[in-house]
Amino acid sequence: MTMAEIFDVETTLEKLTLPQKIKMLAGAGLFQTHAIPEVGVPSVRLSDGPNGVRGTRFFNGVPSNCFPSATGLGASFDVDILRQVGEALGDECRAKSTHILLAPTVNTQRSPLGGRNFEAFSEDPHLNGTLAAAYINGLQSKGVAATLKHFVANDQEYKRFSISSEVSERALREIYLKPFQIAVKKANPWIIMAAYNRVNGIHVSEDPWLLDEILRKEWGFKGMIMSDWTGVYSTAESIKAGVDLEMPGPTVMRGKAVERALAGEKLFPSDIDERVRKILQLVERAKASGIPFDGPEETFDTPELRVLLRQAASDAIVLLKNEKALLPLSSPLSKVAVIGPNAKQAFTSGGGSARLLEAYSVSPFEGIAAAARAVGAEVTYSVGATSYKYLPLLNGYMDYAGGKGALVEFWNAEPTEGWLNSLKSGPDPAWSTPTKGSECFLMDGIDNEKVNTSCWIRYSAKYTPDESGDYEFSMYLTGIGNLFVNGELVVNLSHDPPPGQAFFGLATADLHAVVKGLKAGEAVDLEVRMTNAPFLASASLPGPTRGLFRIGGTRVVNVEEAIESAVKLAKEADVAIVVVGLNHEWESGGFDRPDMSLPGHADKLVSAVLKANPKTIVVNQSGSPVEMPWINEAHTVLQAFYGGSELGSGLADVLFGKVNPSGKLALTFPKRLEDNPSYPSYGSQGEVPGKVLYNEGIYVGYRGYDKKSVTPLFPFGFGLSYTTFSYSSLKTSPISPDGNFTVSFSVANAGNVDGREVAQVYIANPGASLPCAVRELKGFAKVALKAGESKKVSVELDREALGYFDERKKTWVAEKGTFNVLVGASSRDIKLTGEARLDNTFTWTAL
Repeated sequence: MTMAEIFDVETTLEKLTLPQKIKMLAGAGLFQTHAIPEVGVPSVRLSDGPNGVRGTRFFNGVPSNCFPSATGLGASFDVDILRQVGEALGDECRAKSTHILLAPTVNTQRSPLGGRNFEAFSEDPHLNGTLAAAYINGLQSKGVAATLKHFVANDQEYKRFSISSEVSERALREIYLKPFQIAVKKANPWIIMAAYNRVNGIHVSEDPWLLDEILRKEWGFKGMIMSDWTGVYSTAESIKAGVDLEMPGPTVMRGKAVERALAGEKLFPSDIDERVRKILQLVERAKASGIPFDGPEETFDTPELRVLLRQAASDAIVLLKNEKALLPLSSPLSKVAVIGPNAKQAFTSGGGSARLLEAYSVSPFEGIAAAARAVGAEVTYSVGATSYKYLPLLNGYMDYAGGKGALVEFWNAEPTEGWLNSLKSGPDPAWSTPTKGSECFLMDGIDNEKVNTSCWIRYSAKYTPDESGDYEFSMYLTGIGNLFVNGELVVNLSHDPPPGQAFFGLATADLHAVVKGLKAGEAVDLEVRMTNAPFLASASLPGPTRGLFRIGGTRVVNVEEAIESAVKLAKEADVAIVVVGLNHEWESGGFDRPDMSLPGHADKLVSAVLKANPKTIVVNQSGSPVEMPWINEAHTVLQAFYGGSELGSGLADVLFGKVNPSGKLALTFPKRLEDNPSYPSYGSQGEVPGKVLYNEGIYVGYRGYDKKSVTPLFPFGFGLSYTTFSYSSLKTSPISPDGNFTVSFSVANAGNVDGREVAQVYIANPGASLPCAVRELKGFAKVALKAGESKKVSVELDREALGYFDERKKTWVAEKGTFNVLVGASSRDIKLTGEARLDNTFTWTAL
């Protein structure tokens, strides 16, 4: 850095005028901060994560690499790969001139129904925080700011802007704050995002106890605090509490309101300086990174990155059952039937802000087909049963005169009278652009100099079906409009369209229509005509959004016939692989799941295929637990999570034995929703007006199942391998006066296949003065072992393994006494037990 580029925070703060400082307190747009060029302050760029770097655009954005969603990465129990993922995301941020990645997420999965469960690593605070710290360290090593979110107790989507999470201080400290605390201690994230919700009646963005007393003073956090998007509800209160930056821009709660608060002495210039200083410190880091300001956005791609994406995908897979040793698949193998609604589509991630336009993706079918061909096997396919929430997008089946995809055209006024309801031509559009997909979120990516915010839009393409039959099409949009197929009006949303649930309830209902007799390989004309004017008149949203529209379509499938077809293929094959699960339409920000069931007729399909072929493998793909009513009939089951760009390759590597699975569940899978500790105090069913009661206290996840002696479907930490491991020689060092000690033991690979084992260290405190969990994860190690090899493993523990929070004394306490040390392959599979004694009680409050 040259002398001319040196940025001094205090000098710059002195140069800024009060109006300039006030301007900096909020964003300049969806993903930019305000520049003050007069004093050398540039605009800093942000991008959504956590499993990729979307960049600044929703519509026609620069394609991105997609890593497995966090529950998949959590299943790896692998600190090293999390650091590598962070580094790779840092490289892509640099390629996209991005200074801040809005990730990682460490909110606790209270319930399987949480809409954003897939975004965080685990139900366990130690695992959640430890993996987040590795991710942050990798990301920030590239000069990119991590944004640890959403602070705190933002564990459901129902009424997420207003709900109050009513939680005891002990549970808050031990469960919900703990992953944030670990990440701050081990990784020093440069930014923390305040959550939407209230905690015990106070919005987090206005809570000085959480933001100032705990986060800044007690933990010593030195970084910037930003709001979640539209998550600021006050002016003076949020500034006083410690929220430095309101996002997005333009401001709603700051700007002129800050001037009024200063005039009334609800705020003072020193309050503004405190907030601006933190923003300038972030700017200083952005300048030091060497990442250009307002630079280009480019896709990052290297052979090494693709290897990492594939490794991460395979490491995110958990082998749940392999009772007949069907896996790994091996020759001779002549025919493989791939069946199911999650097979041919690559569901790389959950929905909402985590979703992005993948640079590429490998579906389960593509990955399995490639691996099967390599061993000389034929692959057949049947969907068997559908499980979509909305009809599948038409992506990959469309083209227009200029190439693949569709053409989107914009007019600033109605082109001709009655234009919506017919195929009348009109004047040339004000602007047009191609697009690849049939879901267009028109938040950005449009020439604002040529196109008004209120506009008229035509979307046109030729759609080529790959199967003959009757086809069902659907559409929803914001505003009014119509869908035409081959010149015929098939979906009419131009006259008083019914309201729907999409886009936070601002879109129309998703209307369907059947078009008969389409032929495989014969293109049909598809056209949407719409205007967003009615939507803009009724909605208040940040930025120049033009709303959205979504078109879906698929061949009409008779459920019974489809399952019969799948059964026929399964009977004819040596092996059947059924791929079912959820997708980004069922798991997403903005809403929670209604239940734990697989959607549609997926369960019926699985049962039918299991009966048809004794060599059936069931693959479930979801970001959080689902019910498995067929589990007793299935002898071979995999949990795949959302595996990112290489999900199909990673799955095939495990199925065909190229990779020995080593994943372990970072979430407990219950047999039924009622067994979950948060039931029924969750979501809309658990609401006490304006509140959700965290009645389970500290007994979240496996802690609750253990406390009540409830047997889950699959316990926390569970996962099988193609080999077997044995444990021996447990030793525990004396606990030092300040709580440090070492747990050591040996792990041996007793089989004939190389593999990796996640050895888990749990601590129990049977003599505690307060009720405590039966056991709690306090350490783990992932051990790579060749067949027949043995290794000594040492896990370092500290006072955090011994303490609980005493609400009466407002302090952490490690009580003298004997602690049980438990080493196992899961929370319910304890291999070794020992003891460690603490001679004297001690307490602490600081980080």
